[in-house]
Amino acid sequence: MTETSSPPETRSAGWLPRLRQPSRPAWLPVWSKPAAMRAVRATLVVPGAFAFCYEVLGNLQMATFAAFGGFATLVLAAFGGTWRDKLIAHLGLALTGSLLLVIGTAVNSSVLAATLVTIPVVFAVLFAGVIGPNVASGGTAALLAYVLPAASPGNLSMIPSRLEGWWLASVLGTLAVLVFSPRSPGAQLRKAAADCARALAGVLDASVRGDSSPECREAAIEAKHQLQNAFTATPYRPTGLARADQALARLVGLLEWCTAVVCESLREYRDLSGVEEVERRLLSDTAVVLENMAAVLDGGSGKSGLDELERGLAASVEHLRRLGPDTDGYAEAVHLSFHARTAAMAAHTAMADALVATRRADPAIMADGRRRWFGTAPLPDFTAGERRLARLGAAVSLVSRHASLRSVWFLTSARGAVALAAAIAVADLTGVQRGFWVVLGTMSVLRTNAAATGATALRALLGTVVGTVIGGVLLGVIGTSPPALWVAMPIAVLIASYSPGALPFAAGQAAFTVVVSVLFNLLAPVGWRIGVVRIEDVALGCAVSVVVGALFWPRGAAALVADDLADAFRAGGAYLANAANWALGLRHEPPVAAAAITAGLRLDDALRGFLAEQGAKRVPKEDLWRLVAGTLRARLTAHSLAGLPNPQVEPDPLRTMLGEQAVQLAGWYDHLASRLDRTDHGDLPPIVPPPQFRDPLSGSGVTVRDLSCALWVSEHLRHITPRLAELVEPVQVVAAQRHRPWWR
Repeated sequence: MTETSSPPETRSAGWLPRLRQPSRPAWLPVWSKPAAMRAVRATLVVPGAFAFCYEVLGNLQMATFAAFGGFATLVLAAFGGTWRDKLIAHLGLALTGSLLLVIGTAVNSSVLAATLVTIPVVFAVLFAGVIGPNVASGGTAALLAYVLPAASPGNLSMIPSRLEGWWLASVLGTLAVLVFSPRSPGAQLRKAAADCARALAGVLDASVRGDSSPECREAAIEAKHQLQNAFTATPYRPTGLARADQALARLVGLLEWCTAVVCESLREYRDLSGVEEVERRLLSDTAVVLENMAAVLDGGSGKSGLDELERGLAASVEHLRRLGPDTDGYAEAVHLSFHARTAAMAAHTAMADALVATRRADPAIMADGRRRWFGTAPLPDFTAGERRLARLGAAVSLVSRHASLRSVWFLTSARGAVALAAAIAVADLTGVQRGFWVVLGTMSVLRTNAAATGATALRALLGTVVGTVIGGVLLGVIGTSPPALWVAMPIAVLIASYSPGALPFAAGQAAFTVVVSVLFNLLAPVGWRIGVVRIEDVALGCAVSVVVGALFWPRGAAALVADDLADAFRAGGAYLANAANWALGLRHEPPVAAAAITAGLRLDDALRGFLAEQGAKRVPKEDLWRLVAGTLRARLTAHSLAGLPNPQVEPDPLRTMLGEQAVQLAGWYDHLASRLDRTDHGDLPPIVPPPQFRDPLSGSGVTVRDLSCALWVSEHLRHITPRLAELVEPVQVVAAQRHRPWWR
């Protein structure tokens, strides 16, 4: 993950995620407890498994696959979750790797067969990463089990020994991970969500008691920043496709939304102790639910508080109903109720998702969650087997959303498949001594755009050369005697296993080159010359990556960020217009969120891919996050309106006017999206300003059957429109970069 700079902090932009400020140069090593634990595990397992297979059993194939299998299991893969999740993930890696190992051994005798089979195999493994972080993390590790036999000499009789080495590494690696492992990103995300909910509860409780000091609001905004940092700290979502994982991912957006609503309400109503009793009580109930949510996410077993919150929401509605539209101050009462009820409903929805995320939700909450987020009806009469099939169908449906040229997963998988197939073909056709190193070099440096691939290739070559020199000096000092090499191997493995994410990429390549030099000199003492062979092979693999990177999708994730931003604005605007017209009674079909949710998922993946790319970013990170937050705001506003009942009344002038405003808003989002499209618009006029809507009660003679419903929609539109102007300049920046030549 590349380091990023912090956007300017302003009161009006407090809902934006604050990115971490780099504290040291990128080339400087950093201390990392997870990396240290990973290095210790690998140092214990890899040399031990290799020594047992080679020295005790005398099986060269088993030893080779035990060593590389140990690296795959302990260094390339980093599974999260509970011990059960990790056990399942490691079992899946062991089984998938076994299948790929057999396929790789079976096709390595034919250049054509190996090349053609590699394309679907690699694509399937990489694309499966969309399922969740554990599958994504295990993808590269599983591919190592395929490319090692596919690009190395061998025959079918070697399969049993190779499988035994892979299984030994899998068993030992799994045990090491279960015994000695850091907290997973998912656990860190739950803690950050709990801290955010607790900070929000504190600021609400203080404001209801009359404490209007800004420190509480600043603490809530800081906690929200930390939550966003935890969610964006990896190049893939720290949650998978299971219902609990998806609920945790949704919870992040809901807490951001709740933070925005609460902080903006407190800027308008600095002292909540003097507001209407019914609304003050509702805000107090909201604070209780947020505090309970924090306890639930921390593993506590207290009450949710949802029943009390629902009674408070009903009391707020009844209070407005008793006032009536003809009462003086009715519009102001609706405005206050909007802030209180929006915060309460956001907290209610977030608490429901927190219960799902911690696997404590009852069937009613689960069914309501499916309806809210995916528009699917509950299926209470399904058998257990039918429910499993339904979950499988939902997973297949979610994965199919990424089967598009707008998906970073699809394009990255296709690009990786072509690159590794080309590397295997080149390694076979050139007759290099160790074709596996050519393919491994391609895997190591291929990035999501051509420029980053080229820069990484140079660093890989530099690191390989440095590692060869260090290895040559080491071998010159200690010689090639087995005792000296056995002493050097654990040290080399320790450094190479610590380097990913903690040392510069070139340093990691150098450390791995030293490991290779020591390992292969144990197998066949040839001294420093093994390093020269590795330089040649890595250079060939890097060349393959650079060529494929230039020919296939050279812009990488940067182009997809613009495309997916356009999709997210269009889909979110359409969802918002449909939801507003539904709440106004101008539309009688419930609005469907699927397109907006799909666009949001793709945008999240594309942005993570873009930020994970090495090299300078021409688009400021704060501009990107401001645009992403703009799409999220539109989607969550629409989600709030979609949850209102359809009034089933005839259209009237006020409802029609509000419906037209929602359509204008969707049209403006579409206008923004048009500037981000692939087509170069040349010297088009500047982006038109966002629409400015007049007060729906201006003028005289307004008479509707349910004024509160119309005012409620109006409050949502008035809540979202002030921030639209913030999107104009970032869209212009992204659009300008979207149409630059990729080599610039």
